[in-house]
Amino acid sequence: MVAFLVSSTAAAQQVSDTTFNPRIAQPAYADGRGPVVVIDEAHENFHTAEGRYLAFARLLRRDGYVVRSNKTPLTKAGLDGARILVIANALHERNRDDWDLPTPSAFTPDEITAVREWVAAGGSLLLIADHMPFPGAVDHLAAAFGVYFINGFAQDSTKQDGALTFRRSAGSLGSHAIVNGRSPTERVDSVTSFTGSAFRTATSVDTLLKLPATTIVLMPQVAWQFSRLTPRIAGAGLIQGAALTHGRGRVAVFGEAAMFSAQVAGPQRRPMGMNDPAAPQNAQFLLNVVHWLSGSL
Repeated sequence: MVAFLVSSTAAAQQVSDTTFNPRIAQPAYADGRGPVVVIDEAHENFHTAEGRYLAFARLLRRDGYVVRSNKTPLTKAGLDGARILVIANALHERNRDDWDLPTPSAFTPDEITAVREWVAAGGSLLLIADHMPFPGAVDHLAAAFGVYFINGFAQDSTKQDGALTFRRSAGSLGSHAIVNGRSPTERVDSVTSFTGSAFRTATSVDTLLKLPATTIVLMPQVAWQFSRLTPRIAGAGLIQGAALTHGRGRVAVFGEAAMFSAQVAGPQRRPMGMNDPAAPQNAQFLLNVVHWLSGSL
């Protein structure tokens, strides 16, 4: 059995680090003059603009973006005027309080069609699904873009915690405009994620985060409940971050959400996310992702 230091109890105690305020050397836009970023909050989302993605929303606003929340079903009309749609850890209402199988889609077929057509017409989607049960909730939406999530927990079998660090020098951090940034000062050489999930693709993508060959993906019946009998697959060849185009639009997909947050977890208030000392470039990586999605990179 693989040991995870992040327990279900600690996950329940995750709260935003309101002190996190990294320097932005060169904001992409003047204050409040940038494109509109809509963060979905209509699908039992575990991460919201005023909750666990508070640091996410604040960072984008300080970069000039206009950040809004969506609290209604997704439609093309409702997305009119938005440049980027962020969906982070959506859930079907069945899994709001019970993180066990089954994990139905958080989105109706009409919503999936609306998002796919909106992206094809030029919109940009940032789709994030952490460990089980979140991959199951977005599987149908991701599949509309040729991305297939594995509804489990991605874990480096050589480590005792859930963190994964992707490095340019090791080849696990892909070469892409998102990684290089707009200038040498925005270049990213490492990105750290915290457990998460994994996915495969059936379309052409640029791999940003390639899981190490030592990764395994555990697929429990109930989140955080593991045993020697828990199904698992090898993680070699699987992905935790990718960028792709769809029609005239752009899509970035990630299998971990905390990496774009700044939280403190558990009674010890352990930093997790962009505020973690092990993730010094995660904030710049997030900015680069959003710059690419908005077309400024």
